[in-house]
Amino acid sequence: MQHCRVWRQDGQNDTLKGKLVAIYLNSIPRALPAMIVGVPKEIKEDEYRVAMIPAGVEELVSRGHRVLIQTGSGLGSGLADEAYRQAGATLVETGREVFEQADLIVKVKEPQQAEYGMIRRGQALFTYFHFAADRVLTQAMIDSGATCLAYETLRDAQGRLPLLTPMSEVAGRMSIQAGAKYLEKPQMGRGILLGGVPGVPPAHITILGGGVVGANAARIAAGFRADVNILDVNLDRMRYLDDVMPPNVNVIYSDRYNVREQLKLADLVIGSVLIPGARAPYLVRKEDLQLMKPGSVIIDVAIDQGGCIETSRPTTHRNPTYIVDEVVHYCVTNMPGAVGRTSTFALCNVTLPWVVQLAQQGIEAAIGVSKPLRESLNVHLGKVTNEAVAKTFGYPYVA
Repeated sequence: MQHCRVWRQDGQNDTLKGKLVAIYLNSIPRALPAMIVGVPKEIKEDEYRVAMIPAGVEELVSRGHRVLIQTGSGLGSGLADEAYRQAGATLVETGREVFEQADLIVKVKEPQQAEYGMIRRGQALFTYFHFAADRVLTQAMIDSGATCLAYETLRDAQGRLPLLTPMSEVAGRMSIQAGAKYLEKPQMGRGILLGGVPGVPPAHITILGGGVVGANAARIAAGFRADVNILDVNLDRMRYLDDVMPPNVNVIYSDRYNVREQLKLADLVIGSVLIPGARAPYLVRKEDLQLMKPGSVIIDVAIDQGGCIETSRPTTHRNPTYIVDEVVHYCVTNMPGAVGRTSTFALCNVTLPWVVQLAQQGIEAAIGVSKPLRESLNVHLGKVTNEAVAKTFGYPYVA
């Protein structure tokens, strides 16, 4: 049996994990002739992740598939072209060449407008789409006739979102780093140190949503010795968080009254609400900003799904913030892209088995036999196949 190498960031081979992944990957039957899998370079602004590491190329090539990698795709994650070449990839110069030849496109972020015209009918794309936040993207993919499989709606047998989880972990932890920075006075913040010092109280941090993003944000904030409150509506989740969080993290039921009361206290607000496939609900309205202290900071991690703050709008790493009613807003849509190496390895560890399954069985067959892959199917041959996306924009829903 050929073992899959699962690489940690330090380059050491995790042998036990590699054997377990290999057993799973080798159990996937081969149903169709070899597939061409394409990985274009990400062109979203300040996006440094890549959708496949050399170990993934090696796995696919060993099964007879061809992998096209656009030159320079891995450089933002510290992965040289030569590493891909040695793993068996075919390197091509342009993204257009990748789209023209590949049966399955594997990406990190949603196709950008410059890529819309390259996508052809019947081609499959496997990436983060976040359709409910972008009508233009949704319509473009409908018009393309492509099969769009979204990382963020793939559910496993336990109902979890395994392809969203690692990036949610990264974004949750980054949100506190960003919050600490933008609370500094030169960044137009209040001039607050998260942990305070003896004799001076720490920052008050309000986290809207106790999922993966919120839990990771809370753990990091607690480590800074900040005063942290998580708001959620799921009582079972609240009980769990209450059990596992440090003493300086409190859990509060999320309703309009409690949200407003927290806004009065907050130096930093983290928006981390998620309804899979659907647009995030507004938990903070525009008029609510009047309750907040001048120079307080909002980090809206939910911006990929439209944002949970009414005054949020997408920003970039290059121009990450803007101010509304004296409140600093940070709404970067690809937060994990700034830490490309960490994010790439975390993402590729979880996406590779699904890519192998799609290549081994063929797109239609894999979707037919795998409930998780069916859950990931959002647009197919011009039809919207995700109910939440269809409802958001008023499209007919096709099951």
